[in-house]
Amino acid sequence: MAGVLLWVICPTENASFAASSLLSLVPKSCSQERRYSKVCSRLKFSTGVFATASLSSVVANPPRSSEERVYEVVLKQAALVKEQKKERISDVIAGNDQSESMTRGDLLNEAYNRCGDVCAEYAKTFYLGTLLMTPERRRAVWAIYVWCRRTDELVDGPNASHITPKALDRWEQRLDDLFEGRPYDMYDAALSITVSKYPVDIQPFKDMINGMRMDLKKSRYKDFDELYLYCYYVAGTVGLMSVPVMGIAPDSKASTESVYSAALALGIANQLTNILRDVGEDARRGRIYLPQDELAQAGLSDEDIFKGKVTDKWRSFMRGQIKRARMFFDEAEKGVAELNAASRWPVWASLLLYKQILDAIEVNDYDNFTKRAYVGKAKKFASLPIAYGRALMLGSSKLAEPARS
Repeated sequence: MAGVLLWVICPTENASFAASSLLSLVPKSCSQERRYSKVCSRLKFSTGVFATASLSSVVANPPRSSEERVYEVVLKQAALVKEQKKERISDVIAGNDQSESMTRGDLLNEAYNRCGDVCAEYAKTFYLGTLLMTPERRRAVWAIYVWCRRTDELVDGPNASHITPKALDRWEQRLDDLFEGRPYDMYDAALSITVSKYPVDIQPFKDMINGMRMDLKKSRYKDFDELYLYCYYVAGTVGLMSVPVMGIAPDSKASTESVYSAALALGIANQLTNILRDVGEDARRGRIYLPQDELAQAGLSDEDIFKGKVTDKWRSFMRGQIKRARMFFDEAEKGVAELNAASRWPVWASLLLYKQILDAIEVNDYDNFTKRAYVGKAKKFASLPIAYGRALMLGSSKLAEPARS
């Protein structure tokens, strides 16, 4: 990971050599090329989540909430899934299946194995869950995880003090390259192969980079609408990246859009939990990831956060924040059962473990200034069979609609 940080800060002439040496790892199918051209022609993105509207349309249409803007990304990703089903059929008919055309299988396997090693080291519980997936899905999830971790390391890793907006611009250009089949290193090659096989849109990846940009310039959030957008950028995006790989159960009666919305809710819930767990740690870095207007309504200020004293006002405020996070977890639970059966366990494990962090905050009497809420090893291990049991349960579709779209 240090290599990527150094390259992002100071790209060298080695980039062209590395890219050319890895190009042969990435098969380009006709469907992939069509997908890129269609995506590019549909939307031209700017610095926000969506295409910049003309001045007249801005005047005619009132500002949308962050949830409304993010939902457009959900709809776009869901449309890609439906589009890919048609393209896979046409590719098979035309004889364009590239699965047997790879001539460097050993190198590709090594790339995926390295991603698996990173996942095993930094996300042990999740890694164990991925071992239940099919080999192809498991390797694809590893590749996505590693890219997300490397991206997060840019602003939270050991070299974070050297990262500038231009460095993130270069990282985004590198993302564009790997989506076009021009990976820079083996980790990139693994992801490049993954996005060529599954209907994964580039926008959630770009939005995660936007979240890193926010961390460079923003340390306060005036209301939950602003905070929601940040949570989507840094965590909700992961759900949108992963669902195309994990797959939706063939017998699911839920709409594709509702499954993606549930995955988004899990990312939001996880990030809200991170924020509530790390209030004291973030405050020591001069950051407050809590809605400023809600703090004021509770009779609290930034100064109260920096003092780090647990008061009745703070307890009351935290109860409301925890309640909101649990609401997002409840929404997420509705979608887990709709996933491909082999993909459910790691998602259930993550959901159950993160929910217990909220319980730990309550056990600590809402002292997230000096005490770190965590789930002990015994509870973690106890959660695994519970998650596995839930993954095996078919259950009724909580997201079911009269007809599958």
